[in-house]
Amino acid sequence: MEELRVENVFTAYDRADVLQDVSLTVERGTITCLLGSNGSGKTTLIRSILGLTPPRRGRILFGGRDLTGLQTHRIVAEGIACIPEGRKVFPRLTVVENLRLGAYLEEDARVIQQHLDRVFATFPRLAERRQQLAGTMSGGEQAMVSIGRGMMSAPKLLMVDEPSLGLSPLFVMENFAVIRRINQQGVTVFLVEQNVHQTLAIAHRGYVLSQGRVVAQGTASELLADEQVRAAYFGSGPPTGRPDGPRRNP
Repeated sequence: MEELRVENVFTAYDRADVLQDVSLTVERGTITCLLGSNGSGKTTLIRSILGLTPPRRGRILFGGRDLTGLQTHRIVAEGIACIPEGRKVFPRLTVVENLRLGAYLEEDARVIQQHLDRVFATFPRLAERRQQLAGTMSGGEQAMVSIGRGMMSAPKLLMVDEPSLGLSPLFVMENFAVIRRINQQGVTVFLVEQNVHQTLAIAHRGYVLSQGRVVAQGTASELLADEQVRAAYFGSGPPTGRPDGPRRNP
């Protein structure tokens, strides 16, 4: 079943289209990735889904409901959470204060505590440092805070924007393992990334965005085997023995 559907979306800044006729679906229970270089329109698509930069044409549906034109807080209340690029923690707040901000729509203290317990079970390091100021933590630890804050709303769909940005290889591996575990717990994930190897290692399906258009789509294995994708990201042709490939968009 579809969780998220983007239909023929055009989004513009100052009358210039950044996204041009973008369509994609995120199936419930999967990790679906969006690959693309800087300036391809990946973050603009996230902003369009969240209503921060509404599309000028097209529709965005979540669980069958049309979100187009809704205010951001109403979209979040439908069950969508976003982990922004660059982590963006509140540096002068403690770890637990940062996490609680992710549950601002929840009024039941017992439910908030349950969500906190779940985050601390996922990130034991955060449990140990719950009273530490987030601004004094390493980049990898701040990434944990950011992911944990996204989990605090118990979302149906978790959108993750560039989780590998600025992190050491060890923390990148750790964060991608956490994203996979979150998905295995039943959360649908829309993963927006440039790190092709790590992303396609955990994704079920993906799309490639170039200059505001979807230029290829397919399963993770199909995208890895595609000559166009490999040439763009790896500088080599496809592996032998894989004649099949992703569907190309005209």
